[in-house]
Amino acid sequence: MKLHGSGFIVTPAEAESLGLNHIPGLEKHIRHYRNGRDLTGKSREVMVIDLFGLTETEVLKRFPTVYQWVAEQVKPERDHNNRATYRDNWWIFGKPRREFRPALAGLRRYISTVETAKHRVFVFLDASILPDNKLINIAFDDAYFLGILSSRLHVVWALATGGHLGVGNDPVYVKSRCFETFPFPAADEYHRQRIRDLAERLDAHRKARQAEHPGLTLTGMYNALERLRSGQPFTPAEKKAHEQALGTVLLTLHNELDAAVADAYGWPADLSDSEILSRLVDLNTIRAAEEKQGLIRWLRPEYQAPGSAREEKSPTLPLDTMPGQISKQKTAEPIPWPKDETGRIAILLKTLRSLGREATTPMKSRPGSKAHPPQKLNASPRALPCTA
Repeated sequence: MKLHGSGFIVTPAEAESLGLNHIPGLEKHIRHYRNGRDLTGKSREVMVIDLFGLTETEVLKRFPTVYQWVAEQVKPERDHNNRATYRDNWWIFGKPRREFRPALAGLRRYISTVETAKHRVFVFLDASILPDNKLINIAFDDAYFLGILSSRLHVVWALATGGHLGVGNDPVYVKSRCFETFPFPAADEYHRQRIRDLAERLDAHRKARQAEHPGLTLTGMYNALERLRSGQPFTPAEKKAHEQALGTVLLTLHNELDAAVADAYGWPADLSDSEILSRLVDLNTIRAAEEKQGLIRWLRPEYQAPGSAREEKSPTLPLDTMPGQISKQKTAEPIPWPKDETGRIAILLKTLRSLGREATTPMKSRPGSKAHPPQKLNASPRALPCTA
C-alpha cells in the first residue's frame, strides 16, 4: 500500500481510542502494518487505517471517530496534492492496490520480501497485516512456494536479474524480472511436500528465535549466517546474533532446503552460480516454448484459471531440452561467476546470445540505480499478481 498520508498510521493505543475492539466491523479497517524496516529490523508494531471499499458517507455514518481522525490528520495534506483523485478520495490510500487485494482473498498468509535489502529473505506475513509499498508481496500461502523462493537457486537468479540501489549497492528485487521470468520446477507431490515441510520449519524457526529474543532482527540473523558460511570469525554483534538465532540450525535448514529444491529440478545440489543461471535460462526458454504450445503451468490454477483442467500434458519438445535436462553442448566448463554486477550481466547476455534467444522484456531502470541492458528472458503469463 502507498498511503500518501502519514496520518493513516496509528499506534495500538490510538487505534483502541478510535474504537478498535469496541465498534463492530472496525477490525477490518484498522489493521497491523509493516514496512521494510519492520520486516528486516525491529518492528514499530504500528497499525494503519484502511478505509478502502467505503464511501466518505459510509465512513462518517459507521465510524465517526475514525472519520474525524482522518479528516484532521490526512485531509489537510491531501488538499494540497496535485492529483485530483488523491484530493477527492482523501480518506483512502493513494494507492490501495485494488488489483492485488482479490489475490489475497481467502489466504491466511502471504509471502513478502523487502524490495531493496542486503539479504534476499522471504517470509510469511499473516493475512491480517497490510504491507507497505517497499515490500514485494506474493499471493501464496503454500509453504512450497516459500521454499522455492528462499532457495539458493532463486536467490542466485534474483541477484543476477535484479537491480542495485543506494550507498551500499543493495540488491533490488524487481518483480517483473526476478519473479515473473523465474521458471519454477515441475515438481511432483513428493518433492513439493519435502520442500513444503522444510520451508515451514525455516519460517517457524526464525519466528521462534525472534519471539524469544525481541532484539534479534532478520538482518542480524543473516549477517551472522553469511559469516558462518564464509568461515570467517564473527564480530561481537554477529556472534550474539548467531547464538540467539541458533545459526548452525538455520544454516542446516537452508542447506537441506537448497538440496530439496535442486532435487525437484532434477539437478545436482552442488551447482556453481554460473551453472545454476545457465540451467535456469534454458528452462526459462523451455517454459516459453511450452506456453506457445498451450501448456501453461499455472502457479495458483484455482485463482488464475478457475475451471481449467489441472492435468498438464507435456508439449512436443526435443528430449535434450526437457525441464531438468541440459544438452551436451551446454555442459561446458563453468565460467567463474563475477562479483560485480556488470560481469554477471555480461555472462547472462553471452549465454542467451549463444542460445539465439530474442529479447521479450527489457530491464527497467530505477531512479538512482545503475542502468541495465535488455536481457533476453521470457516473462510468463503464469505469474501471480505480485505487488510492490
